[in-house]
Amino acid sequence: MTLLKPHQQDALQKLRNGSILWGGVGSGKSRVACAFYMKQYADANVYVITTARKRDSLDWNEEFSRFGVGTKLHGTTAGVLVVDSWNNIHKYEDVEHAFFIFDEQRLVGRGGWVKSFLKIAKANHWILLSATPGDTWLDYIPVFLAHGFYRNRTEFKARHVIYKSYTKFPAVDRYVDQGRLMKLRSQILVEMPYQRHTVRHTIAIPVDHDAEMMNKIEKKRWNPWKDQPIRSSAELFYLMRKCVNSDKSRLDALMKKVEKHQKLIVFYNFDYELDILRTIRDVPVAEWNGHKHQEIPKTDSWVYLVEYTAGSEAWNCTETNATFFWSQNYSYKKTEQAYGRIDRLDTPFVNLFYYVPLSSAWIDKAIRSSIVAKRSFNEAEILDFA
Repeated sequence: MTLLKPHQQDALQKLRNGSILWGGVGSGKSRVACAFYMKQYADANVYVITTARKRDSLDWNEEFSRFGVGTKLHGTTAGVLVVDSWNNIHKYEDVEHAFFIFDEQRLVGRGGWVKSFLKIAKANHWILLSATPGDTWLDYIPVFLAHGFYRNRTEFKARHVIYKSYTKFPAVDRYVDQGRLMKLRSQILVEMPYQRHTVRHTIAIPVDHDAEMMNKIEKKRWNPWKDQPIRSSAELFYLMRKCVNSDKSRLDALMKKVEKHQKLIVFYNFDYELDILRTIRDVPVAEWNGHKHQEIPKTDSWVYLVEYTAGSEAWNCTETNATFFWSQNYSYKKTEQAYGRIDRLDTPFVNLFYYVPLSSAWIDKAIRSSIVAKRSFNEAEILDFA
């Protein structure tokens, strides 16, 4: 397998049917998955369930073509390749005796995707690829069920989950018998660590916020945009973040980095932020979000506006070494995936720069503390709205 680097070859030797291949963004999980298919299941057809963007960009088709695998019966050295999105996973519930690659982990909860996955896993060989395999033990339930470790979610929860008392919604207090859980996870998790040639530099940029407005929101529980009382904790947090993220100082900080780097990726969360970002002038601007799916401009300078949920994974950019996080995302997983868009094996850059504008508002600091600690920010743990 000369196409593989040493860290990929090591992972390939450890992979088994039903494994989770855990490698950081940009570590080359796709290539290892292709090599595993060729090594173990080349006589079967191969199905890749991935994001819509990665399907449409033909990334997987290109990766498999390195191994001579194509999408036509008479144009492949092994089985036939089918690449589709998670939204269409139900179409393949009746497939048998094939090999499935589940790319960019989507198996959370008990929804339709999980049900389809369990049906497919029962009748086929498969592996799952993930940059961040699980934030909590609950995230592992679908894979544990697929392996037959538990009969159903109810059994898993009865054995391992203790819920908090006197809460409006079920909230996990703690997990029990975690020794068994760690043992089961070790049986299926194949980590693929590797020494990056890149160096990440995360730089906090001090910015301002309207302290008077923040006091009105936080202390007086008043919505200054609608001039009415704040009705819920969700609205409270949204407005605190809007106060912070709408400040003009952020745009000033961004434009200084545009001048420095010429090409800059900007991640954001909300449409009101996008409205501000759309005021950028004198440099080509493109967007990837729920409104527009534009490619990066083919110019000497550009700003690429990317909404976290729409674009934090399944694409990469080696044209720049700089990312600006206009606002922080609650999810550590999404944040790490956003970091990985420019941190690739084939990037020509060594030093990568990530700019995080931070105000003195406690909400900004609290989110940042959670992300630095490699955990997601949880509103319910911070403030009980009264």
